[in-house]
Amino acid sequence: MTERLRVHVDPDRCQGHARCKALAPELFELDEYGNAHEAGDGTVPPGLEDKAWLAKSNCPEIAIGVIEE
Repeated sequence: MTERLRVHVDPDRCQGHARCKALAPELFELDEYGNAHEAGDGTVPPGLEDKAWLAKSNCPEIAIGVIEE
């Protein structure tokens, strides 16, 4: 069985650098202040797993979590 991934952005940590949106625009949205949140319910579609991990590793505020389900 393949593991499913979900991304989550901690709104208290996000400072609006938007690196996640630049690296994985399919997985993240920005609010009116430029702060990120996960697109939809955060489920990572098949084939975008590497982008989820890349966004997490490039967040300067360590605001992104990748949850393996």
